[in-house]
Amino acid sequence: MTRIYAILLAAGESKRMGTNKLSLPWGKKTVLERSLRVLLSSQVGEVWVVLNKQTWELGQRLRGPRVTLVHNPRSQEGMSTSIRKGIQAMGQKSRAVLIALGDHPLLKANTVNALIRAYAEKKGTIIVPVFRGKRGHPVLFDRRYVKELLRLKKDVGARALLERHRKEVYEVNSESEGVVVDIDTWEEYRRRIKPFNKRRIRRSAAPGGR
Repeated sequence: MTRIYAILLAAGESKRMGTNKLSLPWGKKTVLERSLRVLLSSQVGEVWVVLNKQTWELGQRLRGPRVTLVHNPRSQEGMSTSIRKGIQAMGQKSRAVLIALGDHPLLKANTVNALIRAYAEKKGTIIVPVFRGKRGHPVLFDRRYVKELLRLKKDVGARALLERHRKEVYEVNSESEGVVVDIDTWEEYRRRIKPFNKRRIRRSAAPGGR
């Protein structure tokens, strides 16, 4: 494993869905568990999962090696507070920070590894995945940007740094749309979970499949 650590943001309000989208089933897991599993299957060293009052109970299912749970009591003030909580909890341990979203269950470990590889090859100090010209998540930041991440305000995400440091950004082209697909509406959830469940059914029906 590397000294590149991840912050998994799981303290959103899920206002558009009217329910906690991170707790929705995704195969035998939840959306949040699936998102975490992808990070743990990659070359990321450790993961700090930032939760709020609504997601804290769900987060208890995530406990394990390489995982630290962080409570954000001010999550209603915006994403920046969760980024700040994650970085503060992480301390000085990381060489770089990967900021990921809890509602990205279609993300692939290979994509995460491609970002880490680009960083290791010194192609940029901010590494972002791109699918068909559209930037997505997660985004990897060299530790030099920690102070700026801590200064983010309200619901301004870390993407503000991409605009501020354009020359330091390196884009990794991804063939997986998982970097740009999040689960924000019931329509999106039903559309994305349907083919995933079909694949599970086919594997279960195969000889010796489970």
